[in-house]
Amino acid sequence: MAAATLSSSISSCSGLRAQAKAATPTKARRVAAAPSRHVLGGFSGLKAVRNNVLLVQKRPTDEDRLFAQAAAPQASSSAGKQETTMKLRVAINGFGRIGRNFLRCWHGRGDDSPLEVIAINDSGGVKQATHLLKYDSMLGTFNANVGIIDEKTISVDGKPITIVSNRDPAQLPWAELGIDLVIEGTGVFVDGPGAGKHLQAGAKKVLITAPAKGAEIPTYVVGVNEDQYDHDASAIISNASCTTNCLAPFVKVLDEEFGIVKGTMTTTHSYTGDQRLLDASHRDLRRARAAALNIVPTTTGAAKAVALVLPQLKGKLNGIALRVPTPNVSVVDLVINTEKKGITADQVNAAFRKAAEGPLNGVLAVSDLPLVSIDFRCSDVSSTIDSSLTMVMGDDMLKVVAWYDNEWGYSQRVVDLAHIVANNWPGQKADSEEESGDPLDKYCATNPEADECRVYDE
Repeated sequence: MAAATLSSSISSCSGLRAQAKAATPTKARRVAAAPSRHVLGGFSGLKAVRNNVLLVQKRPTDEDRLFAQAAAPQASSSAGKQETTMKLRVAINGFGRIGRNFLRCWHGRGDDSPLEVIAINDSGGVKQATHLLKYDSMLGTFNANVGIIDEKTISVDGKPITIVSNRDPAQLPWAELGIDLVIEGTGVFVDGPGAGKHLQAGAKKVLITAPAKGAEIPTYVVGVNEDQYDHDASAIISNASCTTNCLAPFVKVLDEEFGIVKGTMTTTHSYTGDQRLLDASHRDLRRARAAALNIVPTTTGAAKAVALVLPQLKGKLNGIALRVPTPNVSVVDLVINTEKKGITADQVNAAFRKAAEGPLNGVLAVSDLPLVSIDFRCSDVSSTIDSSLTMVMGDDMLKVVAWYDNEWGYSQRVVDLAHIVANNWPGQKADSEEESGDPLDKYCATNPEADECRVYDE
């Protein structure tokens, strides 16, 4: 059982679409439609819709067949409209680790993704972009046809992507290219004035793939508070950090089930591009030391940032990071005091399993196997609980250890959040299945209590 749970969370970094079944990304509550049938897709990393509902099928009656025949011309019209629905035009600013992981993850979602990557801002030009996208030391060779069309354009499986190069976001041709959403992946433009330069250039929305600086920029973590997404609240949003995306989902489970009094976190984190390969100047004197030769203690705001998505935990969590000589996959070690007394490790793991099989399906997983970091490479989920390391001391002290792919798993959540943005885009219908071409869908939208439209919790 544990092995199956784990394997379903691992996909192919190369771009082969995973076969694990999951539902389409959840929409924000404010656009939730009346109960309807949810079509289950087979795309790696898609977050399961909360409170999934499945239609209990029955044999069609003569009345059903007559209704379907009468509505058939309308269904054809709806199908035609669906085919011409425009996708959100996306640009990636910064084609480094997260930028390239994001593109691979988006590519893995297939043609059903409501996004279309139109442009990439990369200082290396088309030759560097195509080579580093196709060949990756961590992810392997990309299972897609990647090529150069001309000096300003590359193609991915026949889809053209414009490559631009400008270090000033305000000078980028977003208006000319009709860009709707910018994936800000440089780690540099993370505040209002910086990310706002994309808006000056003509983009309509910016998604920062890092913790944002400034309380005016809302933070969303898929699986935790994405149902509170408000499209009109801000033109700039943040997907938080990879560590916050690992920590927040299982912290939410712990707080709901046992109550958190206070706690500390240590993330043993793979080195990143912000560190130095050999000793060299850096504003952080510890990060100035050779990344591949040292364990480097450094700061992290990941634990405190949990309060941005779980406000009730403000002031209750803190932590540090230990950067270690591995290129990818990290692990969080959380120790907390709980309000509930007398809990056991089995109870804690059972709560995680329940969440992983329910509302956090596709975000949280549980492993009972004696694995090491590389075994979690290309894990689609945000965090995988290592159940054998769950410990309870005394009546109210608890330790939980969770693994996460700090590049791939995080990038899957960036795609998920971008899908939520797309589903809430002005002019988009609240329920994307409304124009599915099935006449019963249209009928059930206005007659949810009819026998053939009844839905039940899974």
